[in-house]
Amino acid sequence: MQGMRAMFAAAVSVSLAVGPAMGSPTATALGTVLTAERAHVGDASAWVGTTVYAGDHLSTELQGSVQVRAGAARLLLLSASSATIDDKEGTPSAKLLGGTATFSTGNAHAFTLYASTAAIRAQSDAPTIGQVTLLNEKELLVISKRGPLEVTVNGETQTVEDGKAYHVYLDPEMAQGPSGAGGTQGGKGPLKAGTNYFMYVVVGVAAFATAFAVSEAFESPYRP
Repeated sequence: MQGMRAMFAAAVSVSLAVGPAMGSPTATALGTVLTAERAHVGDASAWVGTTVYAGDHLSTELQGSVQVRAGAARLLLLSASSATIDDKEGTPSAKLLGGTATFSTGNAHAFTLYASTAAIRAQSDAPTIGQVTLLNEKELLVISKRGPLEVTVNGETQTVEDGKAYHVYLDPEMAQGPSGAGGTQGGKGPLKAGTNYFMYVVVGVAAFATAFAVSEAFESPYRP
C-alpha cells in the first residue's frame, strides 16, 4: 500500500510539472535565416540557420543585412533596416519598421510586406521580386524588380508595373506640392491619382537604377 501511494504521488508531481508547459501557447516557426551580417533577431545576433518565429523582430546595423526564407518567399533586410515577422491568416508577412526590404515570392499568396498603412504583394503567381523603402510614415519607394506588384491602402489598390519604381504618397496632399494638381511624375507627365487614400509618382530612371543596384545582393549568389 505504501509503495502504491509513493507511485501515485510521483505521477501527480510529473503531471503538475508537465501540464503547464503543454498548455502554454507556442510561437509559430515561420522561416530560417539564410544569410546574416551585422544583423539581429530580437536582442540576439542572427546566424545562418536561426529559426524565425511569428512576432520576431529583425534588424540590421549599418552595412548589415539579413535574409530569411519563409515558405515560398524570401525576405532581405538591407543596411540599417528593421521589420517584424508575422503570419496573418496563415500567410507569412512582415511589417517594415524602417529602412529597405526586398522580397521574392513564388506565388501571389506567398508573402505580404506591410509598410505604414500600405500592403505590398505580388500581383500574380509568377516569380516576383519587389523592393520597398519606408521613407517616413506617409511616403514609400516601391520598386518592381521582377513582375508586377499590388499596393493596397484602405481597400484601394494600385499596380506597380514590372520594371517600374513608384514614389508612393499615402497622404495625397503631400503629392500635390506647390504645383497643386498639376504636379509632375519626375518631369514626365501629370500625377496619377487614386481616390482619397494615396497618390504615386513614377520615379525617374536614375533613381530607379540606383534603387535596383542596392538589391543585387539579394539575387547573387542567393537568387530566389
